[in-house]
Amino acid sequence: PEYCATRAKAGSFMGLATNVDYATEVTLQPLDRYPLDAAILFSDILTVPDAMGLGLSFAMGEGPRFAKNVRDEAAVAELAVPDMNKLRYVFDAVTSIRKALSGRVPLIGFSGSPWTLACYMVEGAGSDDYRHVKTLMYSRPDLMHRILEINADAVALYLNTQIEAGAQAAMIFDSWGGVLADGAFQQFSMAYTARVLSQLKTEHNGQRIPSIVFTKGGGLWLPEMARLNCDVLGLDWTMNLGRARAQVGGPVGGPGKALQGNIDPNILFAPPAQIA
Repeated sequence: PEYCATRAKAGSFMGLATNVDYATEVTLQPLDRYPLDAAILFSDILTVPDAMGLGLSFAMGEGPRFAKNVRDEAAVAELAVPDMNKLRYVFDAVTSIRKALSGRVPLIGFSGSPWTLACYMVEGAGSDDYRHVKTLMYSRPDLMHRILEINADAVALYLNTQIEAGAQAAMIFDSWGGVLADGAFQQFSMAYTARVLSQLKTEHNGQRIPSIVFTKGGGLWLPEMARLNCDVLGLDWTMNLGRARAQVGGPVGGPGKALQGNIDPNILFAPPAQIA
């Protein structure tokens, strides 16, 4: 209810996400209800392509939509790593949230992965079958690789600027990596996540900055993802936590990657006794 009240004041999702005070307020709301270990920046994964000029919007009751899509050579040729000043509202929110947290818990910044951003950029919106992006990937892999190169460099710069603004960890959401076939995932998703990680700051102002990678539907590739240069792997609810630990290696609390997640969010609709 707190979020809904703030969302109503903002008038729209983008009005909420682009207003520093509202973004700060919404980020802190879960912490006022629950004893959480960290705060995560309130924003959207599609801010980067919006800053590229694709025109992000959210209609009431619908998901994100771009005014322009990227499906041919001309559209790809227009793409470039955006000026980070176009995303100043995000970095100002990070700084504001860090100040409001006052050391209470760390703040996690995030971005969509290069592949996940490309899905929305090519499709123009969410998709049930990802026909357009997969058609481009298979028929013109050169164009797909170019989109992903630009996205990876943009995501790295975006996350590094969040870190400079105060984010204490950086998370990459590869929300749609799991829609790819084996082989295509490694080539078009994981390789570009690795490109982002290779550019990420690992320290700022003397503090270690951990990195987190989450691929929805990525259980098939967990042993390969364990070789990514990140500190934490996020798991979706299809993965068995013990089996994931065995595949990733390293004892709990010891050397190796930390594991995060593994809960089906829909369980929160169940009675409290069932959740416990």
